[in-house]
Amino acid sequence: MNDEDKEGRIKLEPSWKARVGDYLQREEMRALSAFLRERKAAGARIYPPGPRIFAAFDATPFEAVKVVILGQDPYHGPGQAHGLCFSVLPGVPVPPSLDNIYKEIQRDLGIARPDHGYLMPWAERGVLLLNAVLTVEEGRAGAHQGKGWEGFTDHVVDTLNREREGLVFLLWGSYAQAKGRVIDTRRHRVLKTTHPSPLSAHRGFLGSGHFSAANDYLSRHGQAPVDWSLPPRAELVVR
Repeated sequence: MNDEDKEGRIKLEPSWKARVGDYLQREEMRALSAFLRERKAAGARIYPPGPRIFAAFDATPFEAVKVVILGQDPYHGPGQAHGLCFSVLPGVPVPPSLDNIYKEIQRDLGIARPDHGYLMPWAERGVLLLNAVLTVEEGRAGAHQGKGWEGFTDHVVDTLNREREGLVFLLWGSYAQAKGRVIDTRRHRVLKTTHPSPLSAHRGFLGSGHFSAANDYLSRHGQAPVDWSLPPRAELVVR
């Protein structure tokens, strides 16, 4: 897979391209690119739109990362996925898992829940919102699992683990925790609990205190804490 399609619409942010761009040239990524082209030619609606597949990297350059949140698949409903895990565009109803994330932030930090689900401000403040699989098909959750994305995003996590120090990894649910096994806990803070899904949030996520714990760690390591508040929808600038 090239980091740029023939019309130049998909491009990996330069600081990431310098570190993980070579991975996109591997045979399995070329096979993934061919698979995506075939599915599109067959009429499949693929989310997020092509220019937003690498949006998490565009929004949070390599050296700007402070916190990593690992998701699994993009949302598969129309107009939802835009390249950041757990996030939806303004005007799209807040999904249940994100609503639970907002509940925990309010409980943990006293920050009022916003009137939208657009998490780009977090990404711009150093929160890498990374899904394990970067594409999906409309109405078909997990449609692109096992096609090659997992190897690429494993490589991203491993590169952050090796080349950065003092990051916070928020691993919610067994899938994210398995993906985070390579993380050196002597160099980084790893916080684990259940997934914020309504099926599991009450078994650990709600009450976990992950957001204050992340900020405490960053402060102790000489970094500015993350501002987890979000502006009201009327004030958002959509990227």
